[in-house]
Amino acid sequence: MNLTVKVALAGIVASIGFGPVSSFAQDTSCTCTTPYQGAASSIGSIGHANGDVMVSQAAGYGPAKAGNALDFGSRIVVGAKGSASVNVGGCSLDVPANSSLDISRVENNVCLKVVGSEQTAASVSSEHTGQIPPGGNRSNTPLFIFGGMAGAAAILAATQDDGDAVSR
Repeated sequence: MNLTVKVALAGIVASIGFGPVSSFAQDTSCTCTTPYQGAASSIGSIGHANGDVMVSQAAGYGPAKAGNALDFGSRIVVGAKGSASVNVGGCSLDVPANSSLDISRVENNVCLKVVGSEQTAASVSSEHTGQIPPGGNRSNTPLFIFGGMAGAAAILAATQDDGDAVSR
């Protein structure tokens, strides 16, 4: 079997292995969207933070305070005994207890997304503490990648021409 066919088969097997990964993409629906106004020092701020409220910073998470600047990639995590509000462009949102707010850029807009308690507990546990969240929710992405690579290797091994003249 010539090299071109082997490479094509390996590509097909690899694409099948990587195919399911797209199903793990996060939902990008925004709770509030506002136009991005350009290069300002920050895109918004925390209106109030009461109780157990943390905000992402350059060195990790720290206590949130009214007036903290927010930018793309900022995340506010509110615990069971907390509440917060944010002001970003035309959006003023309350972040209730046991939830989080993520700030991202979608095209030329600022996207604010409030995520409820189930998702917040899973993301804080796995991303920041290294522990598996209750219920064992884990991403199967590494498993699919490994499976695709193993399948490609198996096809290449099975189709390798060992130069045996008897088979010609």
